[in-house]
Amino acid sequence: MTTTTTWTDDELDRIEHAEELDIASLRSSGTLSSWRTIWVVRVDDEIYVRSVYGPGSDWYRGTRGRHEGCIAAGGVTKDVALLDLADETDADEINEAVDAAYRRKYGHYAPSIIQAITSDTASSTTMRLDPR
Repeated sequence: MTTTTTWTDDELDRIEHAEELDIASLRSSGTLSSWRTIWVVRVDDEIYVRSVYGPGSDWYRGTRGRHEGCIAAGGVTKDVALLDLADETDADEINEAVDAAYRRKYGHYAPSIIQAITSDTASSTTMRLDPR
């Protein structure tokens, strides 16, 4: 995997250990959308999110215009670029690692919830968050 982010080790650790992440997408007007609370995982030195409800989710659809937003998790607040995993050449390999990270981190939830966040529908929305 190619690392192109500039997260600090402290930021990576704090986001990784946060149970949830708040995200707001940047609208075409330059204003932020409403904040949404979602799950977040770390794979190596990268941060990933996805929509459990797939591409139809309001917050996910809001990311489609500018692919930018702001996140807050574990005491870290950062403007981010939202990069679609589908655009990566090693997307399948990364998605498998992201699935495994979701299972490890959130495995204490009901199996149906873990199945939803690791489903093909959810996986189709996987995005890497790069600080900007």
